[in-house]
Amino acid sequence: MTMSGLDKWYSYMKSHDTAALWDLLHPDAVFESPVVHTPQRGRDITFKYLASAEKVLGGPGFKYTGEWRSKNGAVLEFENEIEGIKINGVDIITFSDDDKITHFKVMVRPLKGINLLHRLMGEQLARQ
Repeated sequence: MTMSGLDKWYSYMKSHDTAALWDLLHPDAVFESPVVHTPQRGRDITFKYLASAEKVLGGPGFKYTGEWRSKNGAVLEFENEIEGIKINGVDIITFSDDDKITHFKVMVRPLKGINLLHRLMGEQLARQ
């Protein structure tokens, strides 16, 4: 039995294996951030954002609380608390026919949470 793209995503979030993340991304993947105005295009930049987001947001306390699937994608609701701010959001993921991520959009609330993530992501991306 082969793993679906979504299964591979969940596995990555548990293992934090960046090689698995790289393999999961389509070469033409697009990432949409809640704070960057333009879509980020290509595997390299998508990888950089997702690996950074996993470090910033995917730490202790992170959990997916809901899941809605379609034929070629999923919406995953998540939550975590960082620096005393409860963050709630969704990952909207689209997969190719060969189970690679082609599009990844993140939406976050509340505004305090977005501002916090903006600062922390900026710091994390600067370290890379």
